[in-house]
Amino acid sequence: MTASAPILSPESEMWLRLGCFAGVLLACLLAEWLWPRRRERRSWSRLTTNLALVIVNSLLLRLLLPVLAVGMAVIASERGWGLFNLFSLPLWLELALAVLLLDLAIYWQHRLFHLQPLFWRLHRVHHCDLQIDTTTGLRFHPLEILISMGIKFAVVIALGAAPLAVLVFEVLLNAGSLFNHANLAIPQPVDRWLRWLVVTPDMHRVHHSWHRQETDSNFSFCFPWWDHLFGSYQAQPADGHSDMTIGLHGFRDAREQRLDRLLLQPVRRGSDCV
Repeated sequence: MTASAPILSPESEMWLRLGCFAGVLLACLLAEWLWPRRRERRSWSRLTTNLALVIVNSLLLRLLLPVLAVGMAVIASERGWGLFNLFSLPLWLELALAVLLLDLAIYWQHRLFHLQPLFWRLHRVHHCDLQIDTTTGLRFHPLEILISMGIKFAVVIALGAAPLAVLVFEVLLNAGSLFNHANLAIPQPVDRWLRWLVVTPDMHRVHHSWHRQETDSNFSFCFPWWDHLFGSYQAQPADGHSDMTIGLHGFRDAREQRLDRLLLQPVRRGSDCV
């Protein structure tokens, strides 16, 4: 089997991803309940809204797109599109390079959604959460999800990324988003070592500070190296993890956490609207 060969049917891929997603979600929910980093009272209405958004987004992708990222990788492989289809690389090397380059692309996509005003209107739905826990990693506006998938399609085609590599990356991306948003206390010596390998909850929590210079830092999702390389790394929040304020200045009212308000938020005004 080569890296470019289809490895699973669409149905098997869906169930594999769903199983990994559910397993990581449950593990993170349990871990942050047992070892919380910030002592906050859980809002069940907020949790319901965040979970409702991921359901809406998943259904929208299935209804509007004939294939998702792995399916696009299969099409690119069959038609010989993209950089990796020009070379014959060992399986392990192609997988490693593809996963790294896909993660780099997601880093720059994330920065773009902060820098470009129209994209920020969509992405601020993610940032206006007043708490941060593993369900925040599910909280994205449907239009952001569709645009992100379009960007991912373009990167997959340009790279000629193997279906196996794209599947591995998708699982890592989803698991990483759940993990690095978790309200999870990791001992500081472990965190200092771990954040050289992966984005930890303490590293990503800085990104959800209401101070804009902190919001515009730590853009990495899976691997933390891009923030160091491109000058966007900030080690700790100025106010400390226990006292920092999560969210955005313009969306502090509890009503802003309702599903209908989040879906309409990009066309409404707030002090964080640019």
